[in-house]
Order: sequence, then C-alpha cells, then structure tokens
Amino acid sequence: MESSQSIIHAKELLFLLGIILATGMTSGFVARMLKVPDVVVFLLAGMALGGAGLGVIDVKVDSTLNQLLLIFGSCYILFDGGASVRLSVLKTVWPTLLIISTIGVLISAFITAYAAQYFLGLPFIFALLLGAVIASTDPATLVPIFKQVNIRAKVAQTVMSESAFNDAMGAILTFAVLSIAMGNAGDEFSISASLLDLLKQSLFGIAGGAILGYLAALFIAHEKYSFLAEYAPVVTIMSVAAAYLSIDNLHASGFMAVFVFGLMLGNKELFGFKMEQQEEAKLEDFILTTSLIMRIFIFVLLGSQVSFALLNQYLYPALGVVAVFILVARPIVVFTCALPDRRAKWTFEELLFMCWTRETGVIPGALAGMLVGLKVPHSDVIASVTFMAILITILLQATTTKWLAGKLSLLEA
Repeated sequence: MESSQSIIHAKELLFLLGIILATGMTSGFVARMLKVPDVVVFLLAGMALGGAGLGVIDVKVDSTLNQLLLIFGSCYILFDGGASVRLSVLKTVWPTLLIISTIGVLISAFITAYAAQYFLGLPFIFALLLGAVIASTDPATLVPIFKQVNIRAKVAQTVMSESAFNDAMGAILTFAVLSIAMGNAGDEFSISASLLDLLKQSLFGIAGGAILGYLAALFIAHEKYSFLAEYAPVVTIMSVAAAYLSIDNLHASGFMAVFVFGLMLGNKELFGFKMEQQEEAKLEDFILTTSLIMRIFIFVLLGSQVSFALLNQYLYPALGVVAVFILVARPIVVFTCALPDRRAKWTFEELLFMCWTRETGVIPGALAGMLVGLKVPHSDVIASVTFMAILITILLQATTTKWLAGKLSLLEA
C-alpha cells in the first residue's frame, strides 16, 4: 500500500513539473512575440494557474519542493550572472558597488520604514522590518533581463553585482530588526556586532566562492589538470550546490559564494585557464538551458503563490509604500552612493537608469514567507507589501527596461 501511494505521489509530482515546464515554454514564446522579458510572462502565467486562479498549480510556500527549487534556482541563476560579469569592468566601479550594497540597503530600508509607518500605521520597528525585507534587489530577476537586453556593460554588470552582494546585507538587517522586534536583543542595535556579522558573511562568501571557482576552473580548463573537462556541466551543478551549502552552513552568505564562484569561472582566462572551443560551447549551452529551466520554475511558482485576497486587503496603503520605495528611496540610494564615485565617471543617464532598475523578487519573497511562518506580528501586512513590490517592480520595471535604456542611449549593438 505504501509503495502504491508513493508511486501516486511520484506521478503527481511528475505531472506538476511537466505542467510548469509546459507553461514556461508557452510563456517564453509569448514573451518573444510581445518583446518583453520572459520573467514577466512566467509570473503572470503562474498567477493564472495558481491557487488564486485556476488552481492547477498548488505548491505550498513552505514545502520542500518549493524551497529546493527556489534555493537551487536562485543559486544557479546567480552563478550564471557571476559568470557573465567581467572583472575588468568591475575594477572601475567597485567603490559604488561596495557602498550601494551596504549603506544603500540601510538607506532604502529606513526610507521605506517611514513610508510604511505613515501609510499603514505600523509601529516603527515593524515598519523597519518591512523595509529590511524588501531592501535588497533580486538577481533571479535582474540577471535574465540583462541577458536578454544588451545594455552598456558598466551599468548592467554593476546592477547585477549589486543584486548579488546586497543579499547578505538585506538578510543581516532583516534578522537584526526581527530580533529587536521580538524582544531578543535589547532596545537598540549593536552596530559593532552587525558590522562584524556583515564582514564575516561577506569574507566567508567571497573566499569560499573564490576557492571553489578556482578549483573548478583548474579541473575543467587547465592545460595539464583538466581531467574533468568533459564533465564541466556536472561540475557547475555540483559546485554551485557545494558553494551554497558549505558557506551557508558557516552562517555566511551562500548566495555571495555562488556569485563569486561564477565570477571566477567566467574570468578563468585571467588565471591562465582556457577550455577547448567545443567544450566551452557545450558548457555555455548547458548553463543557458539550465538557467532557463530554473527561471521558469522560480517565477511560475512565485506567481502561483500570490494571494490576491491579501493584496486586496492592504491595496492602497501598500501602493503608497511601494511608490515611495520605487520613486523616492531608490533614486536617493543611487545618487547618494554612486555620485561621489568619481572614478566610475557615472553619467546622469546611467544613474537615472539605475534608479529605475531595482526589481524585487525571490529573496524578499522568501523572507516575507519566513516571517509569516514564524507568526511575527504584522507579518500579513509585510507579506502583502512585499508581494506588491514584487509584482509592480517585475511587471512595470522589467517590461520597460529595454525602452528606457534606448531612450537614455544605453543600448549596445
């Protein structure tokens, strides 16, 4: 009886995965026809087929399947983004990247908190918790967009890198505020402890990703030691999982580790490593296909889990918070953090584009779901605003990225 029940569950799971992939293929075709980023159509399709729509896709937020797809999918997309970044480009913008990924997250969180306190009447500590949850940008959204829209390298790679590096800061800030809100950390922040935690997460993430990235490049692209060259696609999957799990188990940023791993592998030529052309093409095709599959799973599932009842309950106050978040907080962050960086020589058009491009997605959604699961006070409000931010930034900002880049003369041939 147990065996037959397990077979039934296996068939149900296979059917679900097939439905999601079929939805992704259809949505990708529609996205090409409409000339919009595919993540937008994936999200809409998920909303139509989810529990609030037709009910075809019903995967719980706290289910093992959902967490597996979200974690590994985000990791692989982040790895793909790191592999697309050129270190020669980042050398000129690292001060901006450092400041916007740390101080920028704090600025965004506090401005959003004041808006949440005003529009939603939340106690300030819970308003700040909301600000911390949605303060980080989303690599799972941004990386695919910049893969599809050819924008000036300096801008695209800065925004992609920001989305990887600010996850650690956003998570630290969220947990610090949560600890205070639940009465576990006294009456005020321990600035020194928070800074040390951020430094530890960053250094462990960077070091772990760099070591694994170097070893992967050594074993698949070294002239003498590339005995795993023909297994390069398998190496990427194994190493992405290993980078995330090993660093996360050290209570550091696993997402930063997989990004740096991709960065090392994508810039392997700088370390004297070079793959044969045929093997390089095979690896690139594999990464492209795997990233697409992960993108389909993440955004179809994310759309299927949107609660329209919750969104409607706090609709207008949430819209007010998100409007401040997009139109006030982000521009202040960009101009405050990037304008003083004379080395990067940012133009007004580049800064304006960065003000508009800051999609919210998987990581904030996961944090909001965690708060709901912990039954944190006002977590229903926080979840509502978070999903509103996800929907608006993806549906509005992602669809206008190419148009705005064209208007600002930032598109490259």
